[in-house]
Amino acid sequence: MIENYSDQERKNKIVAYWLLTGVFMIIIQTLLGGITRLSGSGLSITEWNVVTGTLPPMNQDAWAAEFAKYQQSPQFKYLNQDFTVSDFKFIFFWEWFHRLWARLIGFVFAIPFIYFLVKKYFTREMVLPIFGMFALGALQGAIGWIMVASGLVGDAIYVRPTKLAMHFVFAMILACYVLWFALKLLVPNTKRVLNPALSRLTIVMLVLLFIQLTYGALMAGHKAATVAATWPTINGMWVPDNMTASPSGHYLLENKITIHFIHRGLAYLLFALILIYTVKAAKIRPSAVYNRQKWYPMVLVSIQVLLGIFTVLSSTTIQANRWRLFETIAELHQLVAMFLMLSLVVQVYLVRTKPVVAG
Repeated sequence: MIENYSDQERKNKIVAYWLLTGVFMIIIQTLLGGITRLSGSGLSITEWNVVTGTLPPMNQDAWAAEFAKYQQSPQFKYLNQDFTVSDFKFIFFWEWFHRLWARLIGFVFAIPFIYFLVKKYFTREMVLPIFGMFALGALQGAIGWIMVASGLVGDAIYVRPTKLAMHFVFAMILACYVLWFALKLLVPNTKRVLNPALSRLTIVMLVLLFIQLTYGALMAGHKAATVAATWPTINGMWVPDNMTASPSGHYLLENKITIHFIHRGLAYLLFALILIYTVKAAKIRPSAVYNRQKWYPMVLVSIQVLLGIFTVLSSTTIQANRWRLFETIAELHQLVAMFLMLSLVVQVYLVRTKPVVAG
């Protein structure tokens, strides 16, 4: 028996809400990742035990054993030699909770997936994208451990900034992928806009934002905010000196002042492009959905620029293993960046380059 369109439409909406729940959980997971980084907690768990690591240590002997493992890490030897078990419990909690939330995401995706599969909620067109989503999720978990492992060898006291950036960017790719899938199920083609010029601009903005997100992660990994805690100039200069110098690796990935300069410059460029987009979009009113959504990127990028400035200026308050003003603003800066990214994904989806061909 072939189900009618309205029944499949209802199922599509349920699947879409499931996917949006996943997007929400990925955003929370990324924020938890930011907390683990800002609190210096990311290297507190030195093993990756997918099943047995679900529960934290349950008694003093277990805590002592975990602390002993941490004491063998470079971070303890070179940075946190004065840590007690009590100090260790604090940083352990955030990394453990970060990993626990990742496991919860797995359950939230897996259990409904089985139900939807059995109840035939998925159409044939959905199957490949769904398996692609699971593959991206598994890849992201593996990248997360590769990142952590980079901070457990040699004299490293933090994870490698490039691996941190890779972990963050892949998380954002996963969130965008899932959101796009949900939009295809929720927003019919009749509510999308045909405007080739705006469509190309939305794609440029989103690509540029991903480059910016990469440099934001490099800023975080290198703790590059502190190298120029000034605004609007960078330590009194518009273009700082020694931007091509790099003791190890490529200066575009390793030179802190270069990373800082690029991150600021991309922020101004993004602001300008989104302003142009908003002015152009304001002149058209093709659908109620688009009319509501087209304003969000401008609002979010304005907030984001301000948060970026305050993040840089407050970096003078940074103190190891302390949560202060800088950490709060930096976390908000990351959150708004993710909202901006999602709002641009919506714009890319809503504004088409070519008309839909009926098939």
